[in-house]
Amino acid sequence: MGLLIQNGTVVTADKTTAASVLIEGEIIREVRARIDPRGHTVVDAAGMLILPGGIDAHTHLDMPFGGTTSADDFETGTRAAAIGGTTTIVDFAIQARGTKMRDALDTWWKKAEGKACIDYGLHMIVTDLGASGLEDMDDMVREGVASFKLFMAYPGVLMVDDATIFKALQQTAKNGALICMHAENGSVIDVIVQQALAEGKTAPIYHALTRPTVAEAEAVQRAIAMAEMAGAPVYIVHLSSEDALNQVREARDRGLPAFAETCPQYLLLSLEETMNHNSFEDAKWVFTPPLREKRNQPKLWDGLKDDHLQVVSTDHCPFCFADQKILGVNDFTKIPNGGPGIENRMQLIHHHGVNEGKISLNRFVEITATAPARIFGMYPKKGTVAPGSDADLVIWDPKAEHIISAKTHNMRVDYSMFEGFRVRGNAKQVYSRGELIVENGKYLGKPGRGSYLRRAARGGAWQ
Repeated sequence: MGLLIQNGTVVTADKTTAASVLIEGEIIREVRARIDPRGHTVVDAAGMLILPGGIDAHTHLDMPFGGTTSADDFETGTRAAAIGGTTTIVDFAIQARGTKMRDALDTWWKKAEGKACIDYGLHMIVTDLGASGLEDMDDMVREGVASFKLFMAYPGVLMVDDATIFKALQQTAKNGALICMHAENGSVIDVIVQQALAEGKTAPIYHALTRPTVAEAEAVQRAIAMAEMAGAPVYIVHLSSEDALNQVREARDRGLPAFAETCPQYLLLSLEETMNHNSFEDAKWVFTPPLREKRNQPKLWDGLKDDHLQVVSTDHCPFCFADQKILGVNDFTKIPNGGPGIENRMQLIHHHGVNEGKISLNRFVEITATAPARIFGMYPKKGTVAPGSDADLVIWDPKAEHIISAKTHNMRVDYSMFEGFRVRGNAKQVYSRGELIVENGKYLGKPGRGSYLRRAARGGAWQ
């Protein structure tokens, strides 16, 4: 006896079909037009879309930063993700300088243990290769950590030099993992920041004004150049500007395995329209890279449509305004960087992408589920609706109206970056490995039911 979802429209990255989906245990057994319902529990999905569960490949849960810790832990963050239609996340373990990566992995496993509501993987943030760091990277790959993040920003905290980046890229060329780059010229930005502070420019708006798009573009170009020299693929995280996108497009046009993601905040919010420049309320939108001018938005949407950008993630890293963002009230450099978005990604991209004609429904599935599964070593276990895949499914109501608000969201943070946004299209039911965990906005599962995903190195189809 299985669970049969019938009368719906199955949407994958490459096709849209009227089909039924039969789930047995945790796995999809059949996807075809007509399946005999006898002996099965039947779910009627008439008028609904049946989508693969969303995959958010960039989250920061229970993360220390700037003297505080991100407001969502693995329980509240993954619960909010599930309610929004995301059934898998990839979070970041952070290697402390002078320690082994194994220590960070153990720490983040403990953070998730007994709390994760959906399945999760981990990237490893590399801050120190040291004497045995390259061997540590191979050890992490054996543990299913198929990707590593390095920072070209935040000098003295997370930033590493080009030699370290190049060595890491050379190692992934051997072990098949993927380097994710936070690409901004941190050394130059730090000079601009110190000059601004010396001039008494301490308001939140100066966080954005001291991080020019050219500093992002230069770092993207440098990261791609080092990856090319190392013979390795590279993935640019949270790309925010046309200048940076141009560097990725040029590399891909030359046939290089360069990949990039963007986030809803860069697609939908702008510097001139969102931040009023004279209020500490602007701290709500202090994250890195910062908001850009509105003219960048159509270029990013075009990048998604044309596959110059492959993924939409959230960079979900929430800090409450009242008692965390306020740490930087007199100095923008002390504002904890990050914002909440894990719950609203699917709604926002469906509404502003599909409903407004910027991307197709199939492309929506590609950038929110299938591409991150492929790139980060989870496909076809995750990211599609097919026999043999995990039964991570979203029954999506394309007509459901929803108003995004901090008053009603499930993230543990006291504001929304998208307060008042009206969207059409929302998750009606969410299944994780065959278990109904969300129905009509209510989480039904138990904390801790999520499993750690051992991801396969070189899971993406490098071009």
